[in-house]
Amino acid sequence: MPENERVPARAPGRHRAAVEDRRTRELRILYAISEALNSAPDVRHALERTLAQVADLFGLHTGWIWLLDPETGQFYNAVAHNLPPYLQEPVHMSGKSCSCIGDFRDGTLAPRNISLIECSRLQPAIEAGAIEATGGLRYHASIPLYFRDKPLGIMNIAAPSWRKLSRSELRLLSTIANQIGIAVERARLAEESARLARAEERARIAREIHDTLAQGLTAIGLHIESALNHLESEPERARERLQRALAMTRRSLEEARQSVINLRTGLPLGKPLAEALRTLARTFTAETGVRVAVQVSDGQPLPVSVEAELYRIAQEALTNVRRHAQASEVRIVLRTGTRQQAVLSIRDNGHGFDPATIPAGCHGLLGMRERARLLGGRLHVASRLGRGTTITAIVPLRPEGET
Repeated sequence: MPENERVPARAPGRHRAAVEDRRTRELRILYAISEALNSAPDVRHALERTLAQVADLFGLHTGWIWLLDPETGQFYNAVAHNLPPYLQEPVHMSGKSCSCIGDFRDGTLAPRNISLIECSRLQPAIEAGAIEATGGLRYHASIPLYFRDKPLGIMNIAAPSWRKLSRSELRLLSTIANQIGIAVERARLAEESARLARAEERARIAREIHDTLAQGLTAIGLHIESALNHLESEPERARERLQRALAMTRRSLEEARQSVINLRTGLPLGKPLAEALRTLARTFTAETGVRVAVQVSDGQPLPVSVEAELYRIAQEALTNVRRHAQASEVRIVLRTGTRQQAVLSIRDNGHGFDPATIPAGCHGLLGMRERARLLGGRLHVASRLGRGTTITAIVPLRPEGET
């Protein structure tokens, strides 16, 4: 049979084999992404692993994910992978609007290739002639993240080449984006469940306070009634009853005041400390571009007063990072695994300072020390020039003198 007659007979087979190879590769990629999303301890680690997997499996180099904070409506850079020097500067990765974010908010962002010139976040580097600071990026692909119809964020991936992603690759990335959307929404639902459980617990405490206060008032009434009955016949006995009623009144009033203070000085929206720290971190990243990782160990619940003071310490530490550190990353770690103490540390990779030269009137550090001291604990500051700073608050979980 002539050669030109055999070629058409073999072409369909080769086409089918190519299609099967592509499908097999796509299934392998989806399986790897699923493993990355489901094996990580929290959503941040899941997104980090997934982004690294996407970059590797697609032969790309760089990626970053924007997430939309459901509470503030701000975008924040949740994770990044191999950013070029220009985008490593936090000021260029704050949640301010860019062309992708603008299209996403308008509901018009679809999976597509975006040239470097079109990218409003990288365009200033081109105009300034700092092309080398972009790491050679030529295109980045932007893929919106949704859970059903709920907008969640944007995944951007790029490589230092002129290569555009094909339609099939963009479709595959859309499927991966759906997986990421499910993982993000699942994590947020878990946070919401914890918040509701916290609200229920606070309602239970409020009921207990009411019951305790009612019992105290009943006892006070009985003492006063007995005193009135003996006011003329046994004045000394009546006096004793009134003194008891007065002592119980003062005790009940103090208990009620302390309970109300504990409830009112809780964290924003009644959140547990771990969730409040994550919200604080997202807002800080959206405003500054400095990524903040929050790690919380499983442990016992903390008293409301302890949670409130530790939250304020973290808040003040991030304020110092914003004002002085010139950092690009911050890590907040909360450990409550022991019955004796809680440990909160805030570490940044900024330029650091010499702790011996802290001015006496440095109100930020002074306020943090006072908050730790009010809880019977201590604050430790570790810093070196060029090595960053670590603030560590260690507070006891039992009042002094309790056995």
